[in-house]
Amino acid sequence: MRSVRTGAERLVAEPALAGGARLGLITNPTGVLSDLTPTPVALLAAGVNLTAMFGPEHGLRGTAQADGSESDTVDERTGLPVYDTHKLSGAGLDRVVAASGVDTLVFDIADVGTRCYTYVWTMYDLMESTTRLGLRFVVLDRPNPLGGSVTEGPPLDPAFASFVGRYPLPVRHGRTAGELAQLFGFDVDLTVVEMAGWRRELAFDATGLPWVMPSVNMPTLDTALVYPGTSLFEGTNFSEGRGTTRPFELVGAPYADARFAAALAALGLPGVRFRDVWFTPAFHKHAGVPVRGVQLHVHDRDAFRPVLTGLSMLYAARTLYPDDLRLEPFLDDLWGSGALRRRLETGEDPRDLCPPPGRPQGRLLYA
Repeated sequence: MRSVRTGAERLVAEPALAGGARLGLITNPTGVLSDLTPTPVALLAAGVNLTAMFGPEHGLRGTAQADGSESDTVDERTGLPVYDTHKLSGAGLDRVVAASGVDTLVFDIADVGTRCYTYVWTMYDLMESTTRLGLRFVVLDRPNPLGGSVTEGPPLDPAFASFVGRYPLPVRHGRTAGELAQLFGFDVDLTVVEMAGWRRELAFDATGLPWVMPSVNMPTLDTALVYPGTSLFEGTNFSEGRGTTRPFELVGAPYADARFAAALAALGLPGVRFRDVWFTPAFHKHAGVPVRGVQLHVHDRDAFRPVLTGLSMLYAARTLYPDDLRLEPFLDDLWGSGALRRRLETGEDPRDLCPPPGRPQGRLLYA
């Protein structure tokens, strides 16, 4: 199996790569080396002068649910102060960064390759803050778990920019965090500590690196594979499987029935099969209520089109349950425009909103 060295591992071996005198680390449980040593512990042991840590959505320790975080605290492993960045931007975020006393921010968090996943937008907001404050920014690069050869879905309409999308990326963007940092184009002193051994066609389980849950509802690589499409159900009253052991692989509603799985099977969507299931979420939507729906089983990753699959599932739900399916304004944020919700509200097929898969364009760090 191919061995990939992350940016964090390279920095531990070559501490001078980061530069700076007082470094603040933006991280969470995914910030580990290949032997599972936490990045901040390894950097301190290597002589890197970390003086503060910053937590994103879900928190430094990863304990919070969606749209939650952990309050400012002190990290018991390192004794460093921890600053909560979630829901902060602009002047409020500037005040927190300035109060930390750092001269360089270092980002080491695993992304999952989908535009609505918030960690890269934490990076974006902090890059914007460092630009205003005149600080340095370093990205310790990590693999895109979906690989980097394919993009899918339309770019974000800037009029719909939010914390689930601030830049016109496709839904499945096909870039690493380091490549995104360069793409964003901030006038900031930026260093990307690149990986060694990663190539664009590599899915995560071909890297030899351990999978660490990026967030509380992203337990496995299987979750990440379907997430670009089934995350759209967060903008509806269908359960997207939160509160189960298979979030985003299980999708259902109290009003759904056996027709949902049958309709999806009849579409012959590439690379995926659908199993008729019942499940009872322990929390979140329909907590404690048995719901019926489907489990997605991806059998051919190369053929699978998660965004097209998600649109097809939404259209089937709208066609079968027009009086029960509720579409929330949040769907516009997730899709990056109002086009999807308008199509579904009028009963039109939205699948032509998803162009054929493409490839990342412009400056890339990896072949």
